[in-house]
Amino acid sequence: MQTLIPFLKSYTAFHAVENCAALLREAGFSELLEGEAWRLEDGNAYFVCRGGSSIIAFRYAAGGAYRIIATHTDSPCFKLKANAVLADERYTRLNAEPYGGGLWYTFFDRPLAIAGRKIRAVEGGLKEELYTSPYFVTIPSLAIHMAREANDGFAPNLQTELPLAAIGKRELSELFDGAAQDLFLAPATEPCVLGERGELLSSPRLDNLTGVCASMTALIEQEAGRETLIAAAFDSEEIGSRTRQGAGSDFLQTILRRIAAADGADPEAYARRVAGSFLVSLDNAHALHPNHPEKCDPTSRPVLGGGVAIKGHAGGAYTTDALSCAVIGEIFRRAEVKCQTFYNRSDMRSGSTLGAISLGQASMPAVDIGIAQLAMHSAVETMAIADYEELVRGCAAFYATAFSLGKDVKFA
Repeated sequence: MQTLIPFLKSYTAFHAVENCAALLREAGFSELLEGEAWRLEDGNAYFVCRGGSSIIAFRYAAGGAYRIIATHTDSPCFKLKANAVLADERYTRLNAEPYGGGLWYTFFDRPLAIAGRKIRAVEGGLKEELYTSPYFVTIPSLAIHMAREANDGFAPNLQTELPLAAIGKRELSELFDGAAQDLFLAPATEPCVLGERGELLSSPRLDNLTGVCASMTALIEQEAGRETLIAAAFDSEEIGSRTRQGAGSDFLQTILRRIAAADGADPEAYARRVAGSFLVSLDNAHALHPNHPEKCDPTSRPVLGGGVAIKGHAGGAYTTDALSCAVIGEIFRRAEVKCQTFYNRSDMRSGSTLGAISLGQASMPAVDIGIAQLAMHSAVETMAIADYEELVRGCAAFYATAFSLGKDVKFA
């Protein structure tokens, strides 16, 4: 938790990757650039960034199969449009559009940070820099006296319900200074410990910065072994992963191929290596809601404090099958990691994760897991602290457990 709470203040995917990189550098990982030649040394640790918002870190084992945990760095929020200032003599507002599928009513009347990246012209070229505004903005609700029907159903018009940035007509020149930018309006509410015993954590971006932080923490703490251990954190999951830095791009495949090339693997050897690899798709799950138990499956309904959820779906929204479920279950059993199962109700549309998309880049046995949480895609979500601790232990056990995949699975 000492690492997680500061990490949850990563307002955007760009900030999350920068914070990951700082943790990795401090732990002795070396940064590689995609556009340069690589010379990997057996037992050493490396990381690669793409687009400033995705990162793949790994501990290299020459000739070893891949053990991958895949997460995502982005969360639902709003993104500023170009020419975003809408100002008159009374107020200055910002023109924004939704990013991802947020529970939008929860974003009203909260402090929102303006954050992301700017690409600035400098002498001889362009320079990328992180940006966080020195002030917050808010999307004000219409008072109940002016919207008597609001409590009967809240369906905001996301073009007209815009953030208020200032009183009076302002140019916001510090914000819009001519640089190209990817700027977002992200919930700025501080993480808060709740509950009679301090057992709950309420915070923005639990989905999925908990997964990013847990996988990176486990990788940093793990020593090099016989397999190449990988933590991959992708941007763009909330909008379908169809960007050059998303799970649907060639980012993962490129890194896996370059790792194999470092020890001279030909295409045949690379194919065998992938076949013996395993992927954990790590994204959060819906916990049994105390006020709405009818929204959950009758038998596979994870609860807060019940441990890591193993997720299944007949339609392929999750990658879990009998083999991968048995593998992760045995790993957790040996490490005494508490776990439970999650299925959606059969009459409700399932969410999806980046697991199945990642398998399009490198096909291998895979399982979907995650923390059970409440209010997914809200501006502020809730989870059990004990479940995060189990998740870190589960990620560490996955990296530390030696097993081989073939017709049968063999554990060392």
